[in-house]
Amino acid sequence: VQVVESGGGLVQAGGSLSLSCVVSGRAVRSYPMGWFRQGPGKEREFVAAISANGGNTNITDSVNGRFTISGDNAKNSVYLRMNSLKPEDTAVYYCAAALISPNLQSLVLVKSQEYDYWGQGTQVTVSS
Repeated sequence: VQVVESGGGLVQAGGSLSLSCVVSGRAVRSYPMGWFRQGPGKEREFVAAISANGGNTNITDSVNGRFTISGDNAKNSVYLRMNSLKPEDTAVYYCAAALISPNLQSLVLVKSQEYDYWGQGTQVTVSS
């Protein structure tokens, strides 16, 4: 299973970026997916997550109202739309996918240890 992020870059404060993540290498199925980030000198933290069926989401308070998570199950993909970016949003953003029981399609996972597959990360830098 491969998890690949894209869409990072350099943006000025107040600007927007969209990150994409695709999961491949396994029979078509839906995964709970999440975004985490690790800023300079900081621990990895939860940003946003979406359930396998796409019906439920969770976004951390610090970005709620600015970031939006969405998914496309047909493409095994998840997206993170980031608006009104701040310098403190600067971080490497990681996408993760989890293997779960088929009867847990509505579950949203917010802990990094609950995820099984991780991407390499994509750098987001917000200049002031």
